[in-house]
Amino acid sequence: MTGVSPEAERTVVVGLAAGGAPRSVVEEHLDELERLVETAGGTVVERFLQERPAPDPATVVGSGFLTGLAERCRELEVRSLVFDDDLTGSQLRNVERAVPEDVKVLDRAAVILDIFALRARSREAQTQVELAQLSYLLPRLTRRWRHLSRQAGGIGTRGVGETQLEIDRRLINARISHLKRKLTTIERDRRLRRDRRTALATVALVGYTNAGKSSLFRRLTSQEVLVEDRLFATLDPRTRRFGLGDGVVAILTDTVGFIRKLPHDLVAPFRSTLEEAAGADVLLHVVDVGHPGWHDQLVVGRSVLEGLGVDPSRVLVAFNKIDLLPAGNRPEAPDGELAVRVSATTGEGVDTLLGELRRRLLNADGVATLRVPIDEPEMVERALALPHQVARRFGEQVLAVAVRVDAASLAAVGLDDYRVASWTAAVGRS
Repeated sequence: MTGVSPEAERTVVVGLAAGGAPRSVVEEHLDELERLVETAGGTVVERFLQERPAPDPATVVGSGFLTGLAERCRELEVRSLVFDDDLTGSQLRNVERAVPEDVKVLDRAAVILDIFALRARSREAQTQVELAQLSYLLPRLTRRWRHLSRQAGGIGTRGVGETQLEIDRRLINARISHLKRKLTTIERDRRLRRDRRTALATVALVGYTNAGKSSLFRRLTSQEVLVEDRLFATLDPRTRRFGLGDGVVAILTDTVGFIRKLPHDLVAPFRSTLEEAAGADVLLHVVDVGHPGWHDQLVVGRSVLEGLGVDPSRVLVAFNKIDLLPAGNRPEAPDGELAVRVSATTGEGVDTLLGELRRRLLNADGVATLRVPIDEPEMVERALALPHQVARRFGEQVLAVAVRVDAASLAAVGLDDYRVASWTAAVGRS
């Protein structure tokens, strides 16, 4: 645990090792929860881990353990009690009854939602986060949440309270319906923008939160972007044009990071945000190999991409932060998968990465390579007018162009006879 900041919200975190789950794994999850709390503006002053055969249906941790938690919250004067596992509405209410009145009871999902709300900048992200928050809140409304319950209590107020609760639910449901309609319009506009950008090849940075995607984005595009050692530093996707060398140009997109135990209510907006990445020509899966749990984070990333329907052949793994490893320590991807080792900080391995990206883009299905003599200006003009260009390079005698186009379209403009087998063949004698 870090030192306690006087401005930060004092917090206790709780983890559960149920059903024989390894204690070391739960400890790692609690480490991540601590970072989430810190990102949200809190300071963890103590952590608890309970081992039991199964979660308690009423309180997750059981009444005896909960009594001890409540007492410790009083002693430490904490403001928030955060559970690493999701709390049902009834569990939330039962825990709230046991702890001091001024202690907020949250779960991992609530903290992630709070961070998303803090980080959201675009209209789409803000709308998605508000929708997720309201969907999460609706089944968890309690008397403690309502402002009327603060003003009065006991005999004579119960009926009014229940009426207020129903009003709250109706208002939230109406707001949810409004946000869904608004998102439909926003997502349609985003798809139109994406379609207009397909003239260039696309590369998407994906990976676990804080894996160094933004640092690699800055390295590849030479663009000044926010780089923080915090979870979910990037929420709104960023898109920039960048050169990969040898005449190859593409669009690079930075995306929101993956995380284990993603709140159920965030799955839909999370998937929506990643749709653009899922459609990229190459998905660069960035993995922080300086993190002790990088194997698990790699698995989480693969699971998310599989859920998005991404073909594994379009994924390239980039082992980032190799500058943090001891000399000679070179991690290997499981199952013999190709992985490029890089450091976004020092630039080590970036040339190798760009070379592999070029190879993949130039040899992707549907990409045709043309070699057009410069002394045939009409054919040069036709080649330059082709849409969906991956690469273009002028030589003294020939123009080399790689485009995503079918044979029929090439034949229609008289360029089918100018096709060559590869980009190397197109530029080799230029």
